[in-house]
Amino acid sequence: KVPVEKDWTAVAQTLLRLPKHALIEQARLLGLAVADAEPAPCGDNGWFEMCHATQPTSPPTRAARIIDLSSLWAGPLSSLLLQACGCEVIKVESTQRPDGARNGSPSFFEFLNAGKTQRQLPLHTRGGQAQLLELIRSADIVIEGSRPRALRQMGIHAEQLLDEVPGLTWVSITGYGRTEPEANWVAYGDDAGVAAGLSAALRNATGQWMFCGDAIADPFTGLHAALAALAGFKGGGGRLLALSLVQTVQHGIGFARDAEVQ
Repeated sequence: KVPVEKDWTAVAQTLLRLPKHALIEQARLLGLAVADAEPAPCGDNGWFEMCHATQPTSPPTRAARIIDLSSLWAGPLSSLLLQACGCEVIKVESTQRPDGARNGSPSFFEFLNAGKTQRQLPLHTRGGQAQLLELIRSADIVIEGSRPRALRQMGIHAEQLLDEVPGLTWVSITGYGRTEPEANWVAYGDDAGVAAGLSAALRNATGQWMFCGDAIADPFTGLHAALAALAGFKGGGGRLLALSLVQTVQHGIGFARDAEVQ
């Protein structure tokens, strides 16, 4: 086969002729991480949502056991910070689809995951799914960074497990939240920052379109996720706490704006 040359100039020109909102809608249906560089203004709705709650248990006096199902940056950073607080962290990956960060810088992956117990399970099989359920039922905190349907397809429902496991805290990190249709939208650190309004703010300040930071929504959300997880655990659990990359950055923008006004 003759390799096809990629004419990115032609691609850009074609995209410019297409209606923006229709293009974004079609891209999201294909599972692509896309964002409007000029998002509509929105209010600060906080940096997390409590999607499900059960009766909390007595505040624990021991360190938490964390099952970390997340990948890449935000979730692993949050469990790294909790590990530094004395928590036990078990990092779980699929044998068929391991953490994508393994394909990047080895030193960065090691930085985020050193010291964690690492388990690889055949999550495409019933046996692997049963092993995962057993691990979750032994946890104090679950951190996961997938779209809700990914775990539901394996028969793993956060709300049901919170009802079954006393004191469990579940931290869900998504691109846009757990509510349809946003629950199906894909986001990564760079485009989530754009969707939140950071690039538009930079253009207003400098006259140029650019990214703000390196995948900034990932570390920013990871820091907040660690706080949410620890607070949930210390409060006796029984909470499904949902953080989205976009909403967390929007909260940061609003916080900075309020500080400037003061």
